[in-house]
Amino acid sequence: MFKSFIHKIKLLFTDEILRKRILFVLGALVVFRFLANIPVPGVDVLRLEQYFNNNQFLGLMNLFSGGGLANLSIVLLGVGPFITASIIMQLMTVLSPKIKALYHEEGEAGRVKFIQYSRYLTVPLAILQGIAFLLLLSREGVLVHADTLSFVTNVATVVAGSILLMWIGELVTEFGIGNGVSLIIFAGIVASIPSVVIQSVLAFDITQLPIYIGLVVLVLLVTAAVVFITEAERPIPITYSKEGRGIASAKHVSTYIPIRVNQSGMIPIIFAVSLILFPQMVANFLVASGVERAQSVALAIQAFMTNSFAYSLVFAALVFIFTFFYTAITFEPKKMADNLQKSGAFIPGVRPGEPTVEFLGNVVTRITFVGAVFLAIIAVLPILVQASAGVTTFAVGGASILIVVAVVLDIIKKIEAQLSIREY
Repeated sequence: MFKSFIHKIKLLFTDEILRKRILFVLGALVVFRFLANIPVPGVDVLRLEQYFNNNQFLGLMNLFSGGGLANLSIVLLGVGPFITASIIMQLMTVLSPKIKALYHEEGEAGRVKFIQYSRYLTVPLAILQGIAFLLLLSREGVLVHADTLSFVTNVATVVAGSILLMWIGELVTEFGIGNGVSLIIFAGIVASIPSVVIQSVLAFDITQLPIYIGLVVLVLLVTAAVVFITEAERPIPITYSKEGRGIASAKHVSTYIPIRVNQSGMIPIIFAVSLILFPQMVANFLVASGVERAQSVALAIQAFMTNSFAYSLVFAALVFIFTFFYTAITFEPKKMADNLQKSGAFIPGVRPGEPTVEFLGNVVTRITFVGAVFLAIIAVLPILVQASAGVTTFAVGGASILIVVAVVLDIIKKIEAQLSIREY
C-alpha cells in the first residue's frame, strides 16, 4: 500500500503531461489571485471593512466571487454571473423543449452550443450585477465616484474581470485538472485562511479558550460530515438479461446504479443566495428614494435581515426547497426507467415501466430529503455559530468546507484516473 502510494507520487512529478497540467492550474490560480488584489478606483478601505463586518450575507457573496468582493477588486463579481447563467440555462431545459433537446439529445455538439449560450448570457448578467453592486456600495459610502464616467468605467472593468475569470476557468477545465470554476472559488477560500487565522490570533482572549476549542472540534466534525455526505450514495441493484445458446438459454449480469445523497452540490445554496440578495438590494434603493412609505418598507426588510434567527430560518428554507427543485430538474426517473427497459435491464422485485418510475422517484425523494436537510444546516451554520458563540473572527464556514472538500475529492479522483491511464 505504502509502496503504491510512493510510486504514484513519483509518477505525479515525473510524468510530463500530468506535470504540465498541474503547473497550468497553479499558474492560472496565481493570475487569479493577482487580479483579486487590484482594487477598483475610489475604494474607502476602512468603510469597506466595517460594511463587510456588519453584513454576513456579503460574506456568502464573497465566497462565490472567489474572494474578489472583499477587496472590491476588478474581479469582484468573480464567476458568479457565469454560474447564474449556467443555472438559468439548466432551468430553461425544463421550460423550453428546444433547449432540452439541445442539451440531452444532440450529443457533444449540442452541449457545446449550450455552453456557448451560457457564455452569451453571462455578459448581460455581469452588467446588471456590476451596476447593482457598485450603486449599492456607492450609497453606503464604500465606493466614491467622481462622476458618471468613473462609474461607467468601473462597471466596464468589473464586467471585463468577470468575463476574464470565466475564460480562465474554462482554460483550467480544458488544459488543467478539475473544474476551473470550482477551483477559482476554492482558491479564494484557501487564500482567505491566513487572514482569518491572523484576526483570530489578534482577537484571542484567554477567557474564550473553551469556545475556540469547541469551534475547532466543530470544524473537524463538519469536515467529516461533508466528506461522508459528499461520498454517500444509495446503490440501486439492477440486472441485465443476456440471451445465451445451448444449455444455458439466459444469463443474468448484476450491477447497480449509484444515486448520490447530495446530487445538487452547491447549486441550491447559490440559488438561495441569488434570491435572498434581491430584497436586500431593493431595500437599499428604497431607503434612498425619499418616499416615506417606501422607506418604511425598506427599513422593515433591513430589520428582518439583521435578525439572525429569522434570516437563518428563511435561508435554510430556501436551500431546502431548491435542493428538491434542482434534483427534480436533473434527475428524471421516467427517462432512467425507459433506458433500463431499452437495454434489457430491470430492478429485482420491481416491474418495468411505471412501477420502476415510481420506485426510483420514491428512492430519490427519500435520499434528497437527507441531502436537503444537510445543505440547509451547512448554509446557516456560520450565522448560527457567530450568533451563539459571539466570535466573529472565527466562523465555521459550512459552505466553504463543502466546496473545499468537493474540489479536493474531485481533483484526487481525476489525478488517480490520469495515473491509472499512465500505468496501463
